[in-house]
Amino acid sequence: MRLSQAKPNAVTRITLTRPDDFHLHLRDGAALAAVVADSAARFARALVMPNLKPPVVTTEQAIAYRERILAALPAGSDFNPLMSLYLTETTSAEEIARAKESGVVIAVKLYPAGATTNSDAGVRDLLSAEAALAAMAELGLPLCVHGEVVDSAVDVFDREAVFLQRVLAPALERHPNLRVVVEHITTREAVRFVAAAGSGVAATVTPQHLLLNRNALFSGGLRPHHYCLPVLKRELHREALLLAATQGSPKFFLGSDSAPHSRQAKESACGCAGIYSAHAGIELYAEAFELAGALERLDDFASRFGAEFYGLPRNQGQLVLERQPWSVPEALAFGDERLVPLRAGGEMPWRVVEGGQ
Repeated sequence: MRLSQAKPNAVTRITLTRPDDFHLHLRDGAALAAVVADSAARFARALVMPNLKPPVVTTEQAIAYRERILAALPAGSDFNPLMSLYLTETTSAEEIARAKESGVVIAVKLYPAGATTNSDAGVRDLLSAEAALAAMAELGLPLCVHGEVVDSAVDVFDREAVFLQRVLAPALERHPNLRVVVEHITTREAVRFVAAAGSGVAATVTPQHLLLNRNALFSGGLRPHHYCLPVLKRELHREALLLAATQGSPKFFLGSDSAPHSRQAKESACGCAGIYSAHAGIELYAEAFELAGALERLDDFASRFGAEFYGLPRNQGQLVLERQPWSVPEALAFGDERLVPLRAGGEMPWRVVEGGQ
């Protein structure tokens, strides 16, 4: 990574190895066509989530979904979608083996049933998926987890910490060789859990959880476009995440969890969880790392640590950002509807100027 300065402590240009996004929602159909170019313009690869309707539960379905993503890319794009399977209570060891052999599927995603968007087909009791977990541990296929319990007796702000102790810690005791990515961590407890775990346990961190705390949900009124799951947390948790992401540990890497929903779906009586950030997918991280005084560590976080965890080569080529403020649109096209992006109507301090597609 190279940083260019016009004067001391004033970085004006950042040169990165082309980065990866290891947690991305692209949807399907017209929605896919509307959003995929934003990610392809910034990232060389992305791990695409399988929570479609119906979910992607077989290797055959994952391969077909990948072909639809490739078909929706802008001409000349070399963006590489990395695929995942949706874990269910009937996922077999044989399906895990097919996924591993495909060379297309690089992870399996655990959604606790009812935890988030399109998770109704997920797992109610992880013990019911023991055969699949054992096969994943044996074959080295990582498990990506949405780390929240679904229990009305547990406060929504505590569901991540309870999941780690009640569900994930016992699973790792049963399967010590299982490789796990705790997705979109949001709490100090999650940082400590991942840091203390073995080398086979890592975590992704989103831009919204690095830049926002739960006050953003209620600033001047209810802000549905800041609602995501896991929900934004207290400032002390945001600070812990920012330190974890910027300290140079290979256990923490980029996963945006960019999740597009139409304005109508967000601004409704029961608004959908999800924040769309792909329109500024690397620029938001640059802003967070600059706030932490750690721009020199962005390249490892965005372009190295995730690839190393998944056993992938680092990307070729570079992506260059410059300090060129630009205004984020109030809304973006989303099929026949509109999509409100993160920081809609606001300003971004960094802009991609070279290497984007």
